[in-house]
Amino acid sequence: MLLAKVVGTVVSSRKDPNLEGFTLLLLRQTNPETLVDGAYVVAVDAVGAGVDEYVLYASGSSARQTEVTKNRPVDAVVMAIVDQWVVEGKQVYEKNSPQHGYSD
Repeated sequence: MLLAKVVGTVVSSRKDPNLEGFTLLLLRQTNPETLVDGAYVVAVDAVGAGVDEYVLYASGSSARQTEVTKNRPVDAVVMAIVDQWVVEGKQVYEKNSPQHGYSD
């Protein structure tokens, strides 16, 4: 599993019939300690995530192991919306907090 932030959506008017009805999200990988952004990836949304939410996603053959994506041509899938995370005893992120990141 990888951590990412949903930064947008991808719209495709023509796609494989096995992908009809799926929402495609544009994700940006995130370093869990610094919140610094990394590479972009497009992923099928299996959980109803939205823009600006942090999510966990799987890629490669693991992306085809959710109930929603089983036996579909998918290389990345959002499978969880993150509520919070803690690194070495410090809360780095909490979904409903007005500030994100380390506090000194």
